[in-house]
Amino acid sequence: MEQKLTIYNTLTRRKEEFVPLNPPYAGMYVCGPTVYGDAHLGHARPAITFDLLFRYLKHIGYKVRYVRNITDVGHLENDADEGEDKIAKKARLEQLEPMEVVQFYLNRYHKAMESLNVLPPSIEPHASGHIIEQIEYIKKILDHGYAYVSEGSVYFDVAKYNKDHHYGKLSGRNIDELLATTRELDGQSEKHNSFDFALWKKAAPEHIMRWPSPWSDGFPGWHLECSTMSTKYLGETFDIHGGGMDLLFPHHECEIAQSVAAQGHETVHYWMHNNMITINGQKMGKSLGNFITLDQFFTGNHPLLTQAYAPMTIRFFILQAQYRSTLDFSNEALQAAEKAWQRLSEGWNNLSRIVPAAETTVDVKELRAKCYEAMNDDLNTPIVISHLFDGVRAINTVLAGHATISEADLCELKETFSTFMFDILGLRLDAAEAGGAALEPFEKAVDLLLEVRREAKSRKDWATSDLIRDRLSAIGFEIKDTKEGTEWKIK
Repeated sequence: MEQKLTIYNTLTRRKEEFVPLNPPYAGMYVCGPTVYGDAHLGHARPAITFDLLFRYLKHIGYKVRYVRNITDVGHLENDADEGEDKIAKKARLEQLEPMEVVQFYLNRYHKAMESLNVLPPSIEPHASGHIIEQIEYIKKILDHGYAYVSEGSVYFDVAKYNKDHHYGKLSGRNIDELLATTRELDGQSEKHNSFDFALWKKAAPEHIMRWPSPWSDGFPGWHLECSTMSTKYLGETFDIHGGGMDLLFPHHECEIAQSVAAQGHETVHYWMHNNMITINGQKMGKSLGNFITLDQFFTGNHPLLTQAYAPMTIRFFILQAQYRSTLDFSNEALQAAEKAWQRLSEGWNNLSRIVPAAETTVDVKELRAKCYEAMNDDLNTPIVISHLFDGVRAINTVLAGHATISEADLCELKETFSTFMFDILGLRLDAAEAGGAALEPFEKAVDLLLEVRREAKSRKDWATSDLIRDRLSAIGFEIKDTKEGTEWKIK
């Protein structure tokens, strides 16, 4: 059955049916990290959000070229084109080459993404590897009259662009009003106006990362990198551009302006933004110093954490909220996610314990269709998860002997769980969570011990029976004797 996905387009401020420019191909570009420190929970949300979209687009039949860039030059300490390059500063403080810093943290980022079961993108370009293309892009903007050279740097002329087009259409900002109230004093800046942004910055003598250009030895502006690399790999028009809500202004607003100035038209059909993860209502991020790295979550080594959290708990926590809603961190919320994920995992594992009957007396017929309906409604993962829990309740009802399910419906239920839990939501049953086909020997070993225990009980060998139960309990298993037999799960 053909699925019709609707997504919220930040530019038009409404949900729209996704219709690719060149079906069955779909192109998506997502702003990746600036690699000067360990990935934190704030990095995990866009990675998981657009991994979900990548997985779903492929699942419903599209061939997807997913480009996620790596910013390794040009991202200064603030958005006003001031301060030191973040990576160069880290390199200076640690007495390393800048690309040593990039490679070290990029390796750690990839490891964290792998732990979260985030698929690698189709292409992962680096800004520093596309300097020539960025210089050529700047030349186009200059030729069209929307940029100017000032003391060896090149700036985008926001006021001139806004007269011909609309700077602020993505973020909804009234730039005319802002321009009128924040104009720089003459002679106080290289810029004509405080809102102008750098396309190329002349490097100070001490600046490590620098390249020759027609204007100076310098480096590209942060906003320019994404316009250049998305065009190179996806063409002058492409389907989806994504990123965190914090990038909406100025970064993505500037991308639109650059694209129109260089090419005469916009490049992106659907702008998608995930909302923020907050801590006590405040955005979590490096710049605010209130972030917790993913490695700290996995180890529990942070003052704000009361325990360690497995990567799939983190992924499940993020998927429990629709990507456009704010998600507030707390230990209580993560612990609730951990228990919910464990219940869902148990539901999956219990499917293999059901013996099919001649007929079905439990309601599972519409589960797959309901899950697709939720996914097609702007990737509504919390509703998908709620439907899967409806399935878990049905599974438990059958196991308790209060209902039956036919072999055909049992197979359909297994396929639905496998499709949505693993293929689309990207959840994974790791060894510590005791599930999945890879753990079949583990399950068989536990079942074998319980079989020995049953035999001991039949011989009235209570000492052996109690010993097996107590030892399994001591190492983390919960053993429950029922009329139908013995059930077990990990505590």
